[in-house]
Amino acid sequence: MDASELARRIAALPAAPAQQETRLAAVALVLRGGEPEVLLMRRIEREGDRWSGQIGLPGGHRDAHDADLVATAVREAQEEVGLDLAREAELVGALPAEQAKARGLLLPMWITPVVFAPRGALAPVPGPEASEVFWFPLERARRGELAATHTYRRDEEQRVLPAWRDGERVVWGLTYEILAGFLRVLP
Repeated sequence: MDASELARRIAALPAAPAQQETRLAAVALVLRGGEPEVLLMRRIEREGDRWSGQIGLPGGHRDAHDADLVATAVREAQEEVGLDLAREAELVGALPAEQAKARGLLLPMWITPVVFAPRGALAPVPGPEASEVFWFPLERARRGELAATHTYRRDEEQRVLPAWRDGERVVWGLTYEILAGFLRVLP
């Protein structure tokens, strides 16, 4: 994977719509390998967490002391997967922000995916908000080998959504949307 070509492609993306909402968040899209993989985590199961138990990218809300959304992604990666991306990785760029969704409804929060390429081998470990961390094969997803659907059920509601299945792990929802958009940019 050529990080400079990827950075050029990310910089050429159109900007996200103006974000009038005040809640901002960032996720770290950490890549590795020639046939790229991305670091994902499974969130712990927690009462009241709308993303409880789901697979996602390390990330979270911007804190008042974060200089910018890159700092948010770096801080959240340290907290959730034990990586110091400021030291261990190169910033490649930020993708356009995506509006958060839950249960099919748009939320008043925008999430910016920040792309990082490691400077060497990384050793992620689950933090207190993650039950596991793992590398997800982006190239296999791009080739369609992992194509699946996920049936989302809540109360009487049922939706069938596009997903990727890699063994017991299912990537769906906003994480799927962010990664599918990233695959369109990835050389």
